[in-house]
Formats: sequence, structure tokens, C-alpha cells
Amino acid sequence: MTLKNAINLFNCLGSETTKKSEIKVYRDFIKILTHLENRSFTKSEIQSIETELEALALNSSTPEGIKHFKNALQRFKKYLAETFSLIAKGYYIILGIILGSAVGLLFGIILLSSLERSLGISLGVSVGTLAGIIIAAYLESQAKASGNLI
Repeated sequence: MTLKNAINLFNCLGSETTKKSEIKVYRDFIKILTHLENRSFTKSEIQSIETELEALALNSSTPEGIKHFKNALQRFKKYLAETFSLIAKGYYIILGIILGSAVGLLFGIILLSSLERSLGISLGVSVGTLAGIIIAAYLESQAKASGNLI
């Protein structure tokens, strides 16, 4: 499936539905595919992307419906990240919040336990999350500067 065919497919699917969750998934696909279309790739890279789109079985009608497209979107994003080092906007922010909260929780339990236990945990999680967001914002700006942000 070519990039143009996939964009047309999602435009048609988006115009046929009124559910916001479905429209969001279709728009995400269109946004990514449009970005890929405007990016300069070699013929072998384009062929690799089109092969991956075929493997996602976007044309087939499944009883799962939107669940199939959500899973396909996640698999396609993972493929782009692994193959071309392209990441979606917000990827590092989510990762930074998760890792920062986890490290902050451990930090709060271990090192701040001399304070009241709940105060130590809440301070640890807050500081860890803030640190994670700061680091993630820096990483995302670096990805944007290098052109690897979708």
C-alpha cells in the first residue's frame, strides 16, 4: 500500500464516522503518513514503509474495528522508531513522567524516609516527575532539531 493510498483510506474512514476516538486515530495516521510523504527517503526506504503498511492489513475489515487501527498505529510508530529513529511528539514526555515518578518514588522511600513517610514519598515523586519532564523536554527539543520528530 502506497502512502497516498493509505492517506486516502484514512480520509475516507474519517469522513464515514462520527466517533471522536476513531477520528483521532485516523488523523494520527494521516499526520504521520503526510510527514513521511514530505520527508526525503530513498526508494528502498519507501518500499520498506509500504511493505510495513501492507503488513498492518489496513484494508481488511476486521470485527475488532477501531481496536485494530489503534494497534496498527502503535505498531507503525514502533516500526518508525526502530527503523528510522522517528518518534512521535510527546514520546519523551510520557517516558520522562513514568521513569521520573518511579525513580522519585524510590528516592522518596529510601532517602526521604526521615521525614514523615507520606511527605517523603510525595516530595520524591514530585521532584522525580519534574526532573523527568525537564530531561524529556530537552530530549524532545534535540529530536526536533535533528528532524526526527513526527
